[in-house]
Amino acid sequence: MIFRIFTVLLFALPITMAASLPQEPIILWPNGAPGAKGSQPEDIPTLTPYLPAPSGANRAAIIICPGGGYGHLAAHEGDGYARWLNEHGVIAFVLKYRLGARGYRHPAMLDDASIATRLVRAKAADWKVDPKRIGIMGSSAGGHLASTLLTHFDAGQPDSSDPIARQSSRPDFGILCYPVITLGPFTHQGSKNNLLGPDPAPELVELLSNEKQVRADTPPCFIWQTWEDSAVPVENSLLFAEALRAKKVPFDLHLYHHGAHGIGLGKSSADPKRLHPWTDDLLYWLGEQGMLEK
Repeated sequence: MIFRIFTVLLFALPITMAASLPQEPIILWPNGAPGAKGSQPEDIPTLTPYLPAPSGANRAAIIICPGGGYGHLAAHEGDGYARWLNEHGVIAFVLKYRLGARGYRHPAMLDDASIATRLVRAKAADWKVDPKRIGIMGSSAGGHLASTLLTHFDAGQPDSSDPIARQSSRPDFGILCYPVITLGPFTHQGSKNNLLGPDPAPELVELLSNEKQVRADTPPCFIWQTWEDSAVPVENSLLFAEALRAKKVPFDLHLYHHGAHGIGLGKSSADPKRLHPWTDDLLYWLGEQGMLEK
């Protein structure tokens, strides 16, 4: 009897574990990304699904843009967030977008985020995703990319023969974690250089200072940052919130005293189960937006 119980558990375990493990990455541009500079992994944008345990209902999904100054991708702001969101029943997708460290400049990053959103919407039924509850989340430079999509989306091409191209790239909500927003005086210079190069045209700086590009149809946003952040000035979050307010776009803005830039979930070394309070505040906000299953 003990052997039989052990056998059942042994065969059941991988199924349970697989629900919280990443799936195989999906190549976003099967025929090659526009403007690709090669065929190395860094030239091939992908989207990695993280699927929580199956549910009878279609659920909210969040596309995650890790930070890294447009020079690398921080795993704790991608895989770490995705696994945590899965714990709360949210479907997650981690975006591997092209980077300035590989010589890419705008609009390569926005192209990758846009097609990722269209893909999730087009394939929503396959992943049990609600196509009207697809959000974008980003940290630091990933927050800049997320805020770029939140302010530079389009409705898609309704007459296209490609079902992905027909989809809108507009997220239904945004989550910005200590984001780079502006490319003006309060910018993070490394992110700006990697995105636009060392001597960008003034009109391009204006276009991608996203506090200046907020629209009346920009989706609702959750924004958080810490006062102690010495890498990305807190003015970035304040400027974006002010712009949302001016356009009457709903938002939550959370400014915390403590916490260095790039803290992610903010796990305590003394107590790894203790996360930064922003995680609880986000879950509350997602629930208020109808993004969590009851």
